[in-house]
Amino acid sequence: MRCYSHCMPTKTPKDPRPPVAIGHVEHHVADVAKAVEWYEALGVRRIFKRGDFAVMEVRGGTHIILAKAKEKIEAGTPAPFDLIVDDVEATREECASKGMAPGKMHRGRIHDWFELTDPSGFRLTILSSHAGGRPV
Repeated sequence: MRCYSHCMPTKTPKDPRPPVAIGHVEHHVADVAKAVEWYEALGVRRIFKRGDFAVMEVRGGTHIILAKAKEKIEAGTPAPFDLIVDDVEATREECASKGMAPGKMHRGRIHDWFELTDPSGFRLTILSSHAGGRPV
């Protein structure tokens, strides 16, 4: 099927956000229950959890699907996504106060960032926002 700009939803004056978003991202973890607790402590909203499956939600409505990994996860493996926050410095301090052992702050041209290790051993990058005051 060919679909160009005429297929895309359009922005309305009442809602200036982009008309599309990422719906779901899969994240296979060693222990779903531990991952749910850890991501909740980070500020990710729990939507659903049962056994070895959970749905977590970030701003904008994107769902992170947590499912039990079938293979061992090597420590330091980059997570399949990164997260953006409005105040990266305050987020780093909050993570430290919760015992999450954030890495050092890095300064970049577009983003400042730090890294955390989730309970499965994934290296998760937390970045400063680049929305520039635009609604997301």
